Amino acid sequence: MQPSLSPAYVLHSRPYRDSSALVDLLTLHQGLQRVVWRGARGQRRKLAPQPFMPLLVGLTGRSELKTLTQAEVAGGFAQLQGEVLFSGLYLNELLIRLLSAGDSQPMLFAAYQSALEALAGSNQVEPILRRFEWQLLAILGYGFSLTEDASGLPVSAQQRYVWHAAEGLQRVHDPLVAGAGLPGQALLAMAADDWTDTSTLRAAKQLMRQALGVHLGDRPLVSRQLFARQPRKGDEQ
Repeated sequence: MQPSLSPAYVLHSRPYRDSSALVDLLTLHQGLQRVVWRGARGQRRKLAPQPFMPLLVGLTGRSELKTLTQAEVAGGFAQLQGEVLFSGLYLNELLIRLLSAGDSQPMLFAAYQSALEALAGSNQVEPILRRFEWQLLAILGYGFSLTEDASGLPVSAQQRYVWHAAEGLQRVHDPLVAGAGLPGQALLAMAADDWTDTSTLRAAKQLMRQALGVHLGDRPLVSRQLFARQPRKGDEQ
């Protein structure tokens, strides 16, 4: 292996000019990179970019748009299908929307790799998505305490809470709106990385949509819209 090659995953690609493609890569050493992949769609292509494909890549260029000089497949990878496919595309879109180009995030690279491996080997995608969402927020510096409320008091399993972007978790005191809050027991389970209970997953989905929405803005996620059009057992994203 050449020293200049870096581990990477293909997040997204689209046609560019005659036979090339614009490809978003998550790289281990250079973070999110958008590259020109020359000959990606030509008849003589040796390798075509596919989402989730693990690669060893060489890049050149000083601008935000780099040129791919070399790409080798780094081992086998599972072909995601059905709900698992849309879940993987959702993870990819989160990374493209939230990462800054060139910001190296080795811990996030490892978390993404683990999430892909888990998706390929499981039909229970919701715990995988919720865990990755929380890891993503924490690694990017957007995390918040799940064990203490905004006043610094320990989260109680018997209480319910609401989340505010500026303050964090606040205990619900009004009994008329208590049903809309997040159960403390679920928050503590999330903090312990325990995603086995359906009530925890339900609360985590509500909380992650709020927390991610602050940073995603008003533009809807394409992967979520695609997922909503598919016949499915449940709504994981």
